[in-house]
Amino acid sequence: MTVSPADQAPSANDTVRKESDRVIVFDTTMRDGEQSPGASMSLDEKLELAKILEEMKVDVIEAGFPIASNGDFEAVRKISEIVTESTICGLARAGMADIERAAEAIRPAKRGRIHTFLSTSPSHRDHILRASQEDILEMITKSVTHARNLCDDVEWSAQDATRTEQDFLRRCVDAAIKAGAGTVNLPDTVGYSYPSEYADIFRDILEHVDGADRIILSTHCHNDLGLAVANSLAGVQGGARQIEVAMNGIGERAGNAALEEVVMALKVRGDRLPYFTNIETQHITRASRYTSAITGFPVQFNKAIVGKNAFAHESGIHQDGMLKDRGTYEIMSPETVGQGASNLVMGKHAGRAGFREKLKELGYELGQNALNEAFQRFKDLADKKKHVFDDDIIALVDDALASGADRIQVKHLRVIAGTEGPQQAELTVTVDGVEKSGAATGDGPVDAVFNAIHQVVPHTAILRLFQVHAVTEGTDAQAQVSVRLEEDGRIATGQAADTDTLTASAKAYINALNNLFVRKEKSAPDAIASGF
Repeated sequence: MTVSPADQAPSANDTVRKESDRVIVFDTTMRDGEQSPGASMSLDEKLELAKILEEMKVDVIEAGFPIASNGDFEAVRKISEIVTESTICGLARAGMADIERAAEAIRPAKRGRIHTFLSTSPSHRDHILRASQEDILEMITKSVTHARNLCDDVEWSAQDATRTEQDFLRRCVDAAIKAGAGTVNLPDTVGYSYPSEYADIFRDILEHVDGADRIILSTHCHNDLGLAVANSLAGVQGGARQIEVAMNGIGERAGNAALEEVVMALKVRGDRLPYFTNIETQHITRASRYTSAITGFPVQFNKAIVGKNAFAHESGIHQDGMLKDRGTYEIMSPETVGQGASNLVMGKHAGRAGFREKLKELGYELGQNALNEAFQRFKDLADKKKHVFDDDIIALVDDALASGADRIQVKHLRVIAGTEGPQQAELTVTVDGVEKSGAATGDGPVDAVFNAIHQVVPHTAILRLFQVHAVTEGTDAQAQVSVRLEEDGRIATGQAADTDTLTASAKAYINALNNLFVRKEKSAPDAIASGF
């Protein structure tokens, strides 16, 4: 069988990789990724994601924007306390208060970094900052110097670098280096650049700025034209040795360069991209699925690397080739990125040991209590479905992992639907262990269910998203429902899966309410929006 490039054993030359060819992976899922509208994450969710990223051996985790809110500050501080292998980074604008707040948040970190930024393009100088070039240079020097006095590891970013005059960009980078920045990021903030142009920006800085070859240059690319990954790789070819990415490519507007795509492009195409990362790629799918679960942003089926269909083969010609040699239609194996080799069928006769092994194959390591609960949910599902596929198991485990505090639980739901309205829902829930029941009508069964919830658990939250998709094929497929609620500026997401769409809808709505109540108890000022 032909071995895919990503699965090949290291050659003698690979064992003596040069450090100058290593690409630092800087993950901004919890900072820029969280700025995706509606993608707010709770503290507990961020802590769990940080652990996963550390296990993946992400070099730098940008844990948040400490001055944006008390919640962001607390997340950065807590992550700094529990993560010991990755560098923990806090974002700061050029103001002294921002930088001091970031320094305070990362103080517990074994390895901490302050990441400060300032706009440099004519558009941003004229319309946002109303500052001259000389003003900008002075602010760079002051902010980076102040950050360097508080932390040994300082990164400076030229916001909207790709639309900045090249000669002025050189002067800005020069000022940042002289003030003590060890990493300089040249972001494509609005996704405007294209690969050859972006690579040339880095080559120009390395050629014309004294000391640029003694620091780390970084990329941070947005996907407005669908070029974020291509631009990031081109930046590496131009001399960048850090890439800023987010799981599943989430982030402002069209998102950031996707961590999974950048890392696997470097791994698979080492023949043309002779660089490497320290990422343990078998954790990629687990990180992707957890990110999707806590944000409520489903991964598109045909998404590269982590999509449901990334390693699926339906065409007869493709299937024939795969049976003869996997290398005919796969340039990497699903195992390399933590995807199961195939959708193996498990039924109601499967035992606990087999279920545990299946979870390991899918990238889940559960404690005994969580395993017992997941196994019972699996058995309940197997009684309802003829076949239980990998995606069904993933959905029921993610459903449990994504749930917030369980103050409210659905106990009973009965819905009357049909062509003659109004539709009706009868609901019983437990709130802090106390049963409460109610009934309501609505314009459709889902509306009736949500009205019943509102009656039993009064609240002022507004429904911002209701999304349903089938986990697997067939009329007995599980429905996976995502709900996003907003109340007083706070956003919370809930997710649930069930073979009954209305039950899944009720559970997802209750899950979102639970998460919202947790956030109300940990109230914080509105976050400050910012992105590169």
